[in-house]
Amino acid sequence: MAPLARRMFELLEPICLVTFLADECNQELAALGHRTYWDGYFASRAAPLGRVPAQVVHAAFYSFADGEVARHIPGAWQTIAPEASVAARERGSTASLRRILGEELDGSPGLVRAADLTTQAASSAPTAGRVMYAGMRTLPVPGEPVARLWHAATMLREHRCDGHIAALVGARIGGTEAHVLDALARGIHPPESFGRLHHLPKEKLEAVMGGLRERGLVDAEGRFTDAGRQTKQRIEALTDELAAPPYECLTPAELDELIAELEPITARLVAAGSQ
Repeated sequence: MAPLARRMFELLEPICLVTFLADECNQELAALGHRTYWDGYFASRAAPLGRVPAQVVHAAFYSFADGEVARHIPGAWQTIAPEASVAARERGSTASLRRILGEELDGSPGLVRAADLTTQAASSAPTAGRVMYAGMRTLPVPGEPVARLWHAATMLREHRCDGHIAALVGARIGGTEAHVLDALARGIHPPESFGRLHHLPKEKLEAVMGGLRERGLVDAEGRFTDAGRQTKQRIEALTDELAAPPYECLTPAELDELIAELEPITARLVAAGSQ
């Protein structure tokens, strides 16, 4: 099932990415009163957890540097209810999908079927140990097909992210270290120039790179060692394995149908860069 989980990630991720890359979601969140992109990001993504403190959001999201969450949580909720941020996120993301997919795919029988099957998978997995996924499971499933497809894809994304964090913790890779490994896997060098890293203080980045060197995961030039590359590959393989359970509820025929219906949707989104 692990190869299937990787294929489903490739098909569903472009659906989720409109939330972060397209304009409509940010516009909806700004209209609520969120002052910055990151205020809206943290407020809307963490909202299913309830009004938890920054330390809990930091733990659940895992990949942000110390202090980054606290700059936005709980401040972003002080005048805007979490429920309002969640609703704005859904409205904006759905609007982006409709615009990019156009009349040909928006509400087509194939999209409706993809939304139904994706929702079936997204609603079937155990929630134990899956904090962000469990939070998403508490939200009502939209009735409108495009919104339902986005919601189900996002549930599966959070399920996968929870498993990815478990794989990172098991490999003793911290959140900032994970960004270094991800940058190197993408062919970005120096890894400190990666978008999720370049804004961090120089001393912080030096400490992270020094720790990876001491463990033999990167070399003196900041590139993968064999051990580092193997560690990254093990993390990704385990992430795929842990992401497989939601799809076990679908028959082989349903999985084939889901992939076939998602392919044209994903192709349109990839062509547009999900924005």
